[in-house]
Amino acid sequence: MPTSISLSFYLRRKRAEKTAHSQHTLCLSMELVMTICLLFLCSLISYICNMVFQKRNQCCYMLGYECYKASDDRKLDTEACVRVVMRNKNLGLEQYRFLLKTIVSSGLGEETYGPRNVLDGREESPTEKDAHTEMDEIMFDTLDNLFAKTGVSPSEIDILVVDVSLFSPSPSLTSRIVNRYKMRDDIKSFNLSGMGCSASMVAIDLVQRLFKTYKNQFAVVVSAESIGSHWYCGKEKSMMLSNCLFRSGGSSILLTNKRALKDRAIVRLKCAVRTNIGSDDEAYGCCMQLEDEQGYQGFLLTKSLTKAAAKAFTMNLKILVPKILPVTELLRYTISYIGSKNIKGQTPDAARALSFNFNLKSGIEHFCLHPGGRAVIDGLGKSLGLSEYDLEPTRMALYRFGNTSAGGLWYVLSYMEAKKRLKKGDRILMISLGAGFMCNNCVWEVMKDGLDNTRVWEDCIDSYPRKNLVNPFTEKYSWINDECLNFVRID
Repeated sequence: MPTSISLSFYLRRKRAEKTAHSQHTLCLSMELVMTICLLFLCSLISYICNMVFQKRNQCCYMLGYECYKASDDRKLDTEACVRVVMRNKNLGLEQYRFLLKTIVSSGLGEETYGPRNVLDGREESPTEKDAHTEMDEIMFDTLDNLFAKTGVSPSEIDILVVDVSLFSPSPSLTSRIVNRYKMRDDIKSFNLSGMGCSASMVAIDLVQRLFKTYKNQFAVVVSAESIGSHWYCGKEKSMMLSNCLFRSGGSSILLTNKRALKDRAIVRLKCAVRTNIGSDDEAYGCCMQLEDEQGYQGFLLTKSLTKAAAKAFTMNLKILVPKILPVTELLRYTISYIGSKNIKGQTPDAARALSFNFNLKSGIEHFCLHPGGRAVIDGLGKSLGLSEYDLEPTRMALYRFGNTSAGGLWYVLSYMEAKKRLKKGDRILMISLGAGFMCNNCVWEVMKDGLDNTRVWEDCIDSYPRKNLVNPFTEKYSWINDECLNFVRID
């Protein structure tokens, strides 16, 4: 009997110990789960806070920009262009015909500006002084106006980026600016060269990336090109194109990531996408500075340029489109793409053409295309499904100022302002193409109504848009044959 009682007591005690152990284990498990949940919640809150504050510190506002406008004595009208062409003794009848056809179809008018040394007849022997003078006029004129307009002192600038592709002197152009305006000795300065017409977007992207690291900064971007010291004096057709398209011009832009200045900003950078297909040999060589067989230096533009541009542009859009279009449009495109692949009897090319039907206007109100030439504008407009209203700012900028390389986009934006097209909340897509070969694009959001940066357009904006963009060369120098070359007739 005592043995049975002892056994029963022992079993009850064991069960009690087991129950207590289970409860203790459960409590430990609950504590562990609570601890893990708490750590996860803290991590989530920390991640969200970091994302919010990081987002706040990554803003990029534009406070102002200025475009360069040369004096009237530098205008390349029809007669001035003829004088420049006639000085080139290397040209024959075939080259003259090619020049005539190119000038007539270029989309440029008679009010574009040329370099001083070319207008003075010294294009074959430019000096270092000529190149510096050309750059000084563009840089200092636009910067003087920019600082005066925004009220920001040169001593407040933290970041300075200058992009000029064909002229990289020593001391650098940024040092030249720092010296002129006596800027701070801790300024972060960058010189970008060799990037062609797309360099301004590269500079904007560089500033945006620096803004992610440095807070409360002012940045200035200067975009221009050295035309006078790189005027082609040979007879290769693919190198004469640059003389027909490129003209003097440039711009300066003031950016900041100071949220306190948000109300003063005119636009805000929403996103930027850069694409470089330089690994493709054909694309790499389609747009290149070199010497011809006679030793004349120039800028080569080959027939494969359009192919390279299309490839780079398509690759860029694949990344850019999801960033700028609403979900509804992306869903509609996906359904359309799937449907086109299931259509029987369609060739692969036809299916692809049918599926490429993005409505970019569902996410973008204004299109600021690089004014590289009429063919470039026509090609981009057709690819994007843009109307003549959408292309008007680019066509007019090309007609009035020509291809001003990296500074060209800002003349287009200025036209939009002068025509009172921009309203608060509107989005602007800037598209640029350049040597490399590159396609660099960005999207801006308008921050206020009534923008009026019209300085370079103020004397002529009422006469735009021009309905007739035919170059006067057509009327004056169109009769050319083997016996009589009216184009080069000397009175």
